[in-house]
Amino acid sequence: MPQFLLSAQPVKLRPMNAIDEPYLTTRELAELLRIKERKVYDMATHGDVPCVRVVGKLLFPRAEIMQWIDASRSGPQTAAEVSLPPTVLGSHDPLLDWALRESGSGLAAFLDGSADGLQRMAALEGVACATHIHEEDGWNVATVKSRFEHRNVVLVEFAQRVRGLIVAGDNPLQLSDMASLAGHRVARRQSSAASQQLFEQLLAEAGVADDAVSRFDDCARTEDELGMQVFDGHVDVAFGLQSVASRLRLGFLPQLEERFDLLVWRQAWFEPPFQALLRFMESDAFRDKAARLGGYDISNLGRVHFNAR
Repeated sequence: MPQFLLSAQPVKLRPMNAIDEPYLTTRELAELLRIKERKVYDMATHGDVPCVRVVGKLLFPRAEIMQWIDASRSGPQTAAEVSLPPTVLGSHDPLLDWALRESGSGLAAFLDGSADGLQRMAALEGVACATHIHEEDGWNVATVKSRFEHRNVVLVEFAQRVRGLIVAGDNPLQLSDMASLAGHRVARRQSSAASQQLFEQLLAEAGVADDAVSRFDDCARTEDELGMQVFDGHVDVAFGLQSVASRLRLGFLPQLEERFDLLVWRQAWFEPPFQALLRFMESDAFRDKAARLGGYDISNLGRVHFNAR
């Protein structure tokens, strides 16, 4: 398995120096603000700047000064200026879900579809977003570029996944392709799920009208729930993953291979939680799990598909 193309180098602690001093002098604050020392004295006299007076000398708490400066900023915040919640957003995947738990990274998951995840990612609600949006020339890149071209993110491959029609074990209805679904009960995902959007597109391309299939009332929020609806007999077919069908011992009719990527804030990439996840995804345990689940190709794990500048 190839190493991830981004790598974190150990950060060496630097010795204490003037930059680390907790207080600024009048001269240092004047240099920081690019104003005259006389102006600093005036600001302190009128209470316009955080300061303390010790034995007749003015000192300015560095941390409070930086907060005071930041409070005067305008314009949008960037990912580097906020504390990102330790959460992975976007599309649900059984292997990713398992890796988040087993890695001990401490990263939580809020997986409610690619579209939802990208929206939350743009709003700085997580460190990464899992996505598999089908595009004319491939997967994910055009969508990510249109929304994150000038933001500090990187899009890396997680896996290639086999997606198709999950049916009862012996395929009693003899389903074969999208066109054969007319007149049958089908499972559905939430509208923000890329798989649901692709499913509706493929049905239309196969000439299956909206009212030609019966959609189950209960929305499956994850790939596993999708498979369980077939397992429990609530639907005749679901557009899901081979890995789910195999685990539930259901029938599976492959339709396509999709690329499942992770969009990650660079800030988060080098922090301990995400590094722990990356190390785990390079382990034998992760590789063995992918093989046991079936329907995954992780040979390009970590390949960069988009690198914002």
